[in-house]
Amino acid sequence: MNEVSFLEVVGFGPNGWGMTLLHGAAVTLAVAICGMLLGMVVGTFGAWAKVSNRRPFSDIAGAYTTVIRGLPDLLIIYVIYFGGSAVLTWFQPLFGSSGFASFPAFLAGTIAIAVTSGAQGTEVLRGGFNAVYKGEIEAAVACGMPRYLRFRRIVAPLTLRHALPGLGNVWLSALKESSLLSVTGLAELMRQAQVGAGSTRLPFDFYLAAALIYFILCTGSTLAIQRVERRHSLNLLGRA
Repeated sequence: MNEVSFLEVVGFGPNGWGMTLLHGAAVTLAVAICGMLLGMVVGTFGAWAKVSNRRPFSDIAGAYTTVIRGLPDLLIIYVIYFGGSAVLTWFQPLFGSSGFASFPAFLAGTIAIAVTSGAQGTEVLRGGFNAVYKGEIEAAVACGMPRYLRFRRIVAPLTLRHALPGLGNVWLSALKESSLLSVTGLAELMRQAQVGAGSTRLPFDFYLAAALIYFILCTGSTLAIQRVERRHSLNLLGRA
């Protein structure tokens, strides 16, 4: 039996798995982006609740971040996936069906990433707001600037400037957390690598290929985040 080279295994030839791995990488990016966007919506409201000190909103936000950050990401994925499946199974008889109903893996992954990144984003945005020099906000109030305009021109840009590095870390965590979604059967990068490893009995080749793809995704994300940080800082200096 002829040995197959690494490039042949992960390439785009007739027996290569390159296209399958790229499809998995695309699913990884899609679920991470969807989860991150939804998580930032949750994080924005959570940060607002914490800095506003309005009960019971601040208490709910505090409980949310404490509980979620204290649970393993894999456990959150299991709870959402199997919990959602249990709910769908319970509702099936109402529509004339029976048996086990599987919760959509992509939706479960999006929600799980949103829940975890939302908790982290809440603390990052809260810290970014607290880092804003209060004299700038007081100056805007003294000039008679309306609340909405003050938020759009002063509070939001300065908060984002301080929060961007932390939000970048949240994104990288969401990108790597997507690998845990293989337990739900979602055809993301790690799942495709597992399938390829089992089919060809070449686990090292596939997991090495997956590691290289994750490294490329994370490195590209880091460079993009750094560019956004520099551009945002220049925009703020231009306004000053």
